Amino acid sequence: MADTATPRDIVLLVDDSPEALGFLTEALEQSGFSVLIATSGQSALNIVDKITPDLILLDAVMPGMDGFATCRKLKTNAGISQVPVIFMTGLTETEHVVHALGSGGVDYLTKPINIDELRARIRVHLTNARSAQSARVALDAAGRHLLAVRADGSIQWSTPQATRLINAATNRDDGLDLVAQRIATWMVERDRPGFSRDAAFSLDAGEEKGLQLSYLGGLSADEFLFRLTASSRRSDPEALRQSFPLTARESEVLLWIAKGKSNRDIGEILGLSARTVNKHLEQIYVKLGVENRASAAVKAARVLHEDS
Repeated sequence: MADTATPRDIVLLVDDSPEALGFLTEALEQSGFSVLIATSGQSALNIVDKITPDLILLDAVMPGMDGFATCRKLKTNAGISQVPVIFMTGLTETEHVVHALGSGGVDYLTKPINIDELRARIRVHLTNARSAQSARVALDAAGRHLLAVRADGSIQWSTPQATRLINAATNRDDGLDLVAQRIATWMVERDRPGFSRDAAFSLDAGEEKGLQLSYLGGLSADEFLFRLTASSRRSDPEALRQSFPLTARESEVLLWIAKGKSNRDIGEILGLSARTVNKHLEQIYVKLGVENRASAAVKAARVLHEDS
């Protein structure tokens, strides 16, 4: 009969101690996990280039590249950035714990390892990682232009829609890097007195197009969510004036025509008499090659929609 068992979660175990590797491998396999073994930070990096584990158990103190440096390098791999890393360490001082979490770890266990505690923590972090992945999949499906960054501005993940918007707006291969640099500046400034976190901020991405970024909140201690929208550096009247041979005043009148305002309303908004508004309209019809107000409004709306 074919084996229909649920695929085992893969745990990458990184430790330079043969005794620890043997003890932990046996315990993890008895708990239903598949175990990959690395005896150094570099060998762990080599493994994740070929296989993506579900969770990584990482010894903090190893010769050569220690666990902290290994974790930082692991987190630069886009395919591994969301994999939870649990540190194993005999270092119990607060500074070492902070160092572990600051390097990208989600948790730590002190040696000697208690197997029951290890199992419990692995299950919790696997569940959390799957919930986060499900949320990202849902955002992708909803077509949202969202991305999440770490406190240093480096991008943890972005929805496909956000990536496409960035590429289209910047027309550059390093568009994501530009956004990360701009967000990193914002992250530094956000704690200044009087700084408004609710205000959108921009990234100039070309002569006419740009991006607006809005902070939506923190997802965790080191994960912050932003929404992207396209923006135009041109004002609406400028966009109309660059598309049609209009004067500045005619472009303003046409803008309000496109917004459905009556001649009387336009006169009040712009401080013009009804007669003057009518004269501007006559010139607008000629320059746009249309015969009536509705046709002029349609042409203007097309330009404004393309520019948004």
